[in-house]
This record gives sequence, structure tokens and C-alpha cells, in this order.
Amino acid sequence: MKVSLHPALNDGNLDASQLNSQRQLGISISAIAETQDRHVPLNLCLILDHSGSMNGRSLETVKKAANRLVDRLNPGDRLSVVVFDHRAKVLVPSQSVEDPEKIKQQINRLNADGGTAIDEGLRLGIEELAKGKKDTVSQAFLLTDGENEHGDNNRCLKFAQLAASYNLTLNTLGFGDNWNQDVLEKIADAGLGTLSYIQKPEQAVEEFNRLFSRIQTVGLTNAYLLFSLMPHVRLAELKPIAQVSPDTIELPLQQEADGRFTVRLGDLMKDAERVILANIYLGQLPAGEQAIANVQVRYDDPAANKVGLLTANIPVYAHVVKNYQADLNPQVQQSILALAKYRQTQLAETKLQQGDRSGAATMLQTAAKTALQMGDTGAATVLQTSATQLQAGGDLSESDRKKTRIVSKTVLQDTPPQ
Repeated sequence: MKVSLHPALNDGNLDASQLNSQRQLGISISAIAETQDRHVPLNLCLILDHSGSMNGRSLETVKKAANRLVDRLNPGDRLSVVVFDHRAKVLVPSQSVEDPEKIKQQINRLNADGGTAIDEGLRLGIEELAKGKKDTVSQAFLLTDGENEHGDNNRCLKFAQLAASYNLTLNTLGFGDNWNQDVLEKIADAGLGTLSYIQKPEQAVEEFNRLFSRIQTVGLTNAYLLFSLMPHVRLAELKPIAQVSPDTIELPLQQEADGRFTVRLGDLMKDAERVILANIYLGQLPAGEQAIANVQVRYDDPAANKVGLLTANIPVYAHVVKNYQADLNPQVQQSILALAKYRQTQLAETKLQQGDRSGAATMLQTAAKTALQMGDTGAATVLQTSATQLQAGGDLSESDRKKTRIVSKTVLQDTPPQ
């Protein structure tokens, strides 16, 4: 397994007469399979809400979705199941999947009762997942239909950050309309996973399968982007780094002792690039090809039992010209639009929370236009519908708010049903 690493500026040309210029540096990263690569075992933990509100069809469809995943696991893959109401317990301890029918029997005994304590479920789930993380692709699916009424949301975020430090990926699935989208998004973002919305019970199987298919394509783990900037080049001070694909996430940035910056990427997939966007400022540079940065990826290859591998250090050049004409890169331009769509939607949500319905509607309309520019017609429809509803004096339902959040973050999945 190797790493594909491609940096590019949104505009490869710089004006030699400009004292300062701003550019977006797009960096596309993915795993490349080789013919001799062996199968990497999966290490999956299901963290499932079985509180009283999940009673009936909701819990039955979740159990069905979980059972389908058990059937898709291979011998040698690992599974654990943690369930929570206002307490949490380990239903299936971390184990190699040798007797899938016995595991399904344990899942099928699950009943709905009690309140909701997401943080306790997350804590136990991380403990179980950590037991099988050596030389595996380790991911959790956390599903809930409610608020963390018996727990602490800050504790959830701390556990998510702990999972990231263990090289564990967290995916969150909001079931129905009463879950807290801010909490589940923060957990998924910190765990470099994805936030999903299961609006109707019958969508549970499909959504579990979609996420499972994605983790089956993971080839490399524990990846970090390392980059250094040349003199006269600096990062923007506010929100300098974001991931824009497969999901949009504002990423934390750390500076190493040697001056290089590091960004955690987590798992690298074989069929979907992780695309990082850095906002940089450049001082005046002399005419000619000028190196402005170096990028590199550090990663683990579980199939080869190797850790701390490094790609070649790739220089990034800008073409400094006296007679400036833009040299735009369409892929990076698309990434800029994806990030703009997300941030415009965030601004709309903030304005709505402040009671500024008119401002929220305007920002949602702007986000809809941005989505159209990038060809994301599904998101444009959802965003414009929400804007129109606010302009007409209506409120956004919980379902509307959640659809808006989901389409702001990704274009990889189908648009949630209207």
C-alpha cells in the first residue's frame, strides 16, 4: 500500500509586483492498493442507544442493521457491541468473529428502556475498540436518537479526542429528529469520521451498509500531513486548515519542534481522497519558479505491520511572473466552494440562534448558490428550501435543521429524503 499525495495552488501564478498575495493550497491524499497487499482486518465497535425512545420499530431496524454488519464481517475481523440507556454496558466484548450467529443472538435480545447517557457508551466503546486496534482498521459507529440527558456533552468531546489519540475513528449516526447535531458533529469531527442522519427507521440498514463499505476501503491508518512553509509564506491566523472531502471538518493544527506543522488525517481510503485546504499568505517574491512549501505524509501500514512510514517530501512551487495572468486549478476551486458552503451554513445557523431570521435566510440562500456553483444540486435544494421557509415567516423543523447540517458537510451521500 502506498500514499498518493498531490498538492496544488488554486492559482499557480503570482504577480511579481504584489507585496502580498493570498492563495489556497489544496492537498489530495489517498491510499493506493498494490497487487500483493493482504486484507487488513477490521476492528468495529457498535455503540447503540437502546433507551425507551428507541422502543418498537426503531430498535428493531437498528438490530437488523447491526445483524447485517455481522454477516458482512470476515473471519479474523473483530467486533464489539456496547449499548447504553442512562447507563452503559458491554453487550459483546471485543472478539474475533468466529461465531456470528451467537453474536446476532445477543444483539436480538436487546430491549428498549431508560434514558440516554452517550458519554458512558462512548467511554466503554473506546475501551473495547482499543483492545483490538493492533494491525487493524479500527472504527466505531455511535448511534443515538436523543439528547445526552443523563451525561455530560463536554465529556463526550474529551472521549472523542482520546479516541483520536489512540488512532480510532468515530462515526456518529443521528436517528430520528431529537438528537443533538452539535454534539454528534463534534464527536465525528474529533474522531475524523462522518456524521450521518437516519431520518426514518427503514434507512438504518442502508446507512450502516454505506459506512461499512467505506471502512472496507481503508488501506492505511494513523496518517498525518506534515508541511513546512518557506520564508515570506505564512498561514492565515483564523481557521487556516480544513478538510473538505470526504466530509468538511475544521482541523486543529499543531506545530512541531522543528517548525513543521502537522495535521491528523486518520484513515486513508483507496477509493476516496482526503482533501485538505490551507489558507496561506505570501510576501513579494522574485520572478521565476519559487518553492513556497514542502508536504509529506507520515502513516502506518497495518497490512505490512509497519508504523511511522514517510512519503517523499514534495515541494510546492508558485510561478512568479511580471505580466500576471491567473492560472486557476479547477479542483482546488471546487474545494474552496465546498468549504464556503459549509461556513456559510454555519453562519446561517448562528444567526438563527441569535434570532436573526432574515440574516439566516440570506446566508442560506448564499450557501445554496455556492452549492449550485459546485454542481451540488441536492444541497442547493435543501438549503434554498430552508431559506424560503424562513423568508415566509416559518420555522425550521428539527428535520430541516439536520438535513441542512448534513448537506453542508458532504456531497458524497445521497441527499436526505425531503
